[in-house]
Order: sequence, then C-alpha cells, then structure tokens
Amino acid sequence: MLDLRRKILTKVMVINGSPRMEKGNTAYTLNPLIEGMRKAGAEVEIVYTKKQKILPCTGCFKCWGETIGECFINDDMQKLYPKLKETDILVMATPVYIQLPGLLQNFFNRLCPLVEPILEFRNGRTRVKFHDDVKTSKILGVAVGGWWEIDNLNLVVKIIEELSENTSSEYVGSVLRPHASLLKQETEKNKEILSTLESIGNKLIKKGKMDAKDLEFVSQPLIGEEQYREFLNKDYLKHKEEQK
Repeated sequence: MLDLRRKILTKVMVINGSPRMEKGNTAYTLNPLIEGMRKAGAEVEIVYTKKQKILPCTGCFKCWGETIGECFINDDMQKLYPKLKETDILVMATPVYIQLPGLLQNFFNRLCPLVEPILEFRNGRTRVKFHDDVKTSKILGVAVGGWWEIDNLNLVVKIIEELSENTSSEYVGSVLRPHASLLKQETEKNKEILSTLESIGNKLIKKGKMDAKDLEFVSQPLIGEEQYREFLNKDYLKHKEEQK
C-alpha cells in the first residue's frame, strides 16, 4: 500500500552554463552545494548546456499565439521542457565572461514557451508568470568569476532576479564566488567555505531559504586585490613575452 506519509522529493534542476563543464570553477563551487541538497533528500539533475543542442530563439512568439506553450524548434530543449515543468527549484549557474556564455543565453531565451503572457503591472514593471503546469517556485543563482571583486558578478545576479520576477517565481538569492580559481587551493579557509556551501544547499531544501551570513561567508576575499592583480598581470605578461 502506498505510504501517503512519505515525503515528496524536492526536484532540483541545475543548469551549468560553463563550457568547461565538470572541470570548471562553476562545477567546483556547485559540487558541495548539490551534495548538501542531496543529503537533505532532494533529487538533483545537472544539465550542462555544452552537452545540449540549444538553438537560439527566433523571436517568432508562436509559443504565445499559434501553438501556446510549444516551441517549434526541434532540438534538445524539447526533452528539457517536460523536466523543467516538474522542477521545484531551478538553479542557474554560470561563469562570468562577457557576460553570459552563449549557450546559457540561448537557454534563458528558450524558456519563453513555459511562460504565460497574461500581463500584470507590479512595482512599475510589466510581469508575467510560468504556465500553471510548471511547478518551478524558486530560482537560485550561482555565479563565479575571475576578477577579484564581487561586483563583477552583479549583472548575472540582475539577470537571474529578472528571470524570477518575469516568471513570478521566488528569487531565493545567489551564491557568488569571485576570483573563483583560488577556491581550489588546499587551505583551511577554503575547506570552511566548501563546508558552508554544502550547508547552504542543505538548508535550502529543508527550510526553503538561504542564510545571508552563509552567502557572505562563501564570497569572502581569499587574497588582497593588489596581490591578485599583480599575479594575473605577471602571468599574462609572461605569456606575451614568450610569444614574441
């Protein structure tokens, strides 16, 4: 007999937009976060945009008119749409280049068929929502960057905030890791950050939210700005000299 008391699993889809996939700093930051989610009982699927054939949106808006909720482009988004409809928490993860990797931008734009264009005007902006058969209620951002300052990640945060508002989903926050490559160094501070990332994932599933202090902790500087800048400049100039 079916145990009706059994807790329904929270389904999480992680969209990793890094072209470096499992080897990138995005995945390195995501791994403990995902581990925490799974330990809390969530079902997590990771989608690497580089492994998918995701063509650009043509802007035809047939999905809002002639064929409501359906996209005519026959590519890998067709297999992702049903999964996205069953996803409770959508995690958008990306490295910051200038600004988003191309395939991730394609993914963002191709979410259009999941959105129902019944317009509302909230806080001075026109907004819509997901169709009723889309279960996604929370959206989380994860952004990593090569520059020292956390402000370099602000545009990605804004994009994910806008996605949440434009689908009437809850934006639960963003995990941000500037000068992310340094997180791979074997230090006590980095171990604490990785442990905190796992805790963030765990709390998100169990409590439905993330702690602002935890987010601040994982974003803390790992090196001084001047020291880091000199290191990067020296490394670049070395390569430049070798190519003369």
